[in-house]
Amino acid sequence: MESIVNTEQAEAWNGYEGRHWADHHDRYDAMNSGFNQPLLDAAGIGEHDRVLDLGCGNGQITRLAARHARHAVGVDLSDPMLTRARSTAAAQGVTNVTFEQGDVQVHPFPEASFDVAVSRFAVMFFSDPVAAFTNVARALRPGGRLAFVSMQDPHGTDLGKILAAIAGHLPRWQTASTPDRSGPLSLADPDRIREVLTQAGFGHITVTHAEAVAEMGRTASDAAGFFSGWGPIHFHLGGADPAPVRTALESAFRDFEDGTAVRLRNTAWLVRAER
Repeated sequence: MESIVNTEQAEAWNGYEGRHWADHHDRYDAMNSGFNQPLLDAAGIGEHDRVLDLGCGNGQITRLAARHARHAVGVDLSDPMLTRARSTAAAQGVTNVTFEQGDVQVHPFPEASFDVAVSRFAVMFFSDPVAAFTNVARALRPGGRLAFVSMQDPHGTDLGKILAAIAGHLPRWQTASTPDRSGPLSLADPDRIREVLTQAGFGHITVTHAEAVAEMGRTASDAAGFFSGWGPIHFHLGGADPAPVRTALESAFRDFEDGTAVRLRNTAWLVRAER
């Protein structure tokens, strides 16, 4: 793999966090797949298009895009998730996909080699988003399309209620990111999104509100067991007893049980732009 500039994220996604996502790929897809169709609709993928999936993770979006396209390439920092992505694509018989390990900020994509770039909740983690999106723009043909979803501020949302329930047990817990740092909320401000993409060479930028249902587990106990292993929670526990966090999560998730599963209403920004 070429030089990595986003070293903190590379360490996380090739360590505990990447392994957790790979081991629980079905659970994470259940959380996020409600945004799949809006994202693919925004991308407008055609049968002759070459698609680039940024931060492809376990590869669900890459595989879905490939079913509409000539070919799809998924790129990610995480070796555990790329291993999962390749094995799942093979098991499903999706042959027009390629998965590459790399840092989108510096990865040597062939110039103007893609028609569309997509991403589901991954572009927030660039340490230098302008550099990353500039590199993506270079990889797209003139007029090529970019579509992604990024997190909104969870305050006041279902997820916000869950995070608030555990904040007292994780004193260093932070859900927000400053605009110049990578993290879940680094692209939570629509003005910041437009600023970054404009500087990177994109135009015709639209940022719209999107909502979807996130399935967290079968029961509150099941959801709490899974979510207490999520990377940021695991990190901020720092080896402390996880029992109080799990108890708080189970209590909070109970409000979202509907008899068959635990479901949260999730929100995001759906972004579309053109090179």
